[in-house]
Amino acid sequence: MRTISSGLRVCLVMLLVTANTLPHALVLFAMAAIRLLAPTAGLRRACGAASGAIAESWIGVNNAMIGALTPTVFTVSVDASLRRDGRYLVLANHQSWVDILVLQKIFNRRIPLLRFFLKRELFWVPVLGLCWWALDFPFMRRHTREQIERRPELAGRDIETTRRACAKFRDVPVAIMNFVEGTRFTPAKHDAQASPYRHLLKPRSGGVAFVLDAMGDALEAILDVTIVYPAGHPTMVDLFAGRIAEVRVEVRQRAITRDLVGDYQNDAEFRERFQQWMNALWAGKDATFARLLGDPR
Repeated sequence: MRTISSGLRVCLVMLLVTANTLPHALVLFAMAAIRLLAPTAGLRRACGAASGAIAESWIGVNNAMIGALTPTVFTVSVDASLRRDGRYLVLANHQSWVDILVLQKIFNRRIPLLRFFLKRELFWVPVLGLCWWALDFPFMRRHTREQIERRPELAGRDIETTRRACAKFRDVPVAIMNFVEGTRFTPAKHDAQASPYRHLLKPRSGGVAFVLDAMGDALEAILDVTIVYPAGHPTMVDLFAGRIAEVRVEVRQRAITRDLVGDYQNDAEFRERFQQWMNALWAGKDATFARLLGDPR
């Protein structure tokens, strides 16, 4: 593979990922149709479990191909108890779409299938949009602060969507993924926010608080994930072209204590306390990022 040009490598990886995606997607669509028509709750749960296994197979093949066709080294430290039948809330910093492949690389078949809250517009992504729907990924309409200020009821709709999504996951193994910054890191966004963290954007606490309120007693732990690219923020093309030499990841398990569960929307005292906890978590993540990066500051 070292003798292949980066452009040819990108084409080869994309071709193989597409060839892997289409047959898995067809089987997944068939399973989704069976689940829609299933007469019993037990059969629907079995179809849901089978759909998760199909997705894990797709991820496993992608991981193997990327591992064989790119030179990227994954340096991973895990200080957590990972179980395939566990129930986790996974929190991570966000720099690139590559983050998703990194998370799938380190967690596939070690914890339940990662499920993300997605923008509703992503439902229309060819093939993948239907796959995410078939796997019960929650789709949400994201509203700006200005829109919510003009129409406060919009915030309530987001909360209700979160509650409905979490209700599906209460009785099954699940790993709910949240990129707490809400957007990918860029220096421009960092400066515009006047972020107090050297390597991170400010965390958004509301989504985490809503999930914990809806599922706190059904979740076992928080998995706090820090992802670092020593050579800078990459793109998918950089990964497929073999231009990412190393990815460094640290996973820590955090307890879900009773003081982290409350009414974030209506209880001002709880909201302030939760934001302080999130800010402290993010300050620790910023220090972890610096250590993984080798930043002496």
